[in-house]
This record gives sequence, C-alpha cells and structure tokens, in this order.
Amino acid sequence: MTNLEIAKAMIAHYNAQDAESYVALMTEDAAEAGYRGAVLRDGREGVRSGLQAMFARWPQNRAEIVDAQAIGNHVVMRERVTRGPATDGSPLVEPFDVIAVYSFEGDKCSRVEFIR
Repeated sequence: MTNLEIAKAMIAHYNAQDAESYVALMTEDAAEAGYRGAVLRDGREGVRSGLQAMFARWPQNRAEIVDAQAIGNHVVMRERVTRGPATDGSPLVEPFDVIAVYSFEGDKCSRVEFIR
C-alpha cells in the first residue's frame, strides 16, 4: 500500500471506531500531536487508549476526507470532523475542519500532527 492508501485506511478504521486496526498501521513509538506542538497521544498504546476514550465519549464521531495529497514521506489531509452527542452530557461540538499531517517511516505511520 502507498502512504496515501495507508492514511485513508487509518481514517476508515477511525470511522469504524476500530482503534486496534488504526494503531496496527502505526510504528510502535508513534504519536499524535498538535502541529509542531504538544504530544496528545504517545506510543501505540497511548493512541489506542486515547481513541478508545474518545469513541466512548462520542460514539457517532466521524472524519470525512475532504482532500488528500501525498508528498514524499508525508500525507496531508483536510478532514471534516463531526462528533455527534457526547455520552457525558457535555454540549454538542460543532463540526470542524482539521488539517492532518501523517508522517511515515517505511510502511507505517510514525506521527500524525493536527492543525485546527
């Protein structure tokens, strides 16, 4: 699979709320972070547990790929995220756009950085 196909598969797993399949496409020391900023989820286990918590809070959470491009060892995707009602009763989150930069080492994603 190409890096672009891997990143799109990650979104398909995300939308299926399948954290295990999502992290299987990542390196062991992968991370999700704000763009050039703080790490949000560290390592495969950190990403897995963070996604599982998010999916439990927002069971209707989905990301639509608006645009995607592969550039060297990176994939840049514009995504439209909708959360739906939260299970904890918190206010509804309006849909929002995010730019996600997926970095690759070999055939695995090593980092995803979000610009929002």
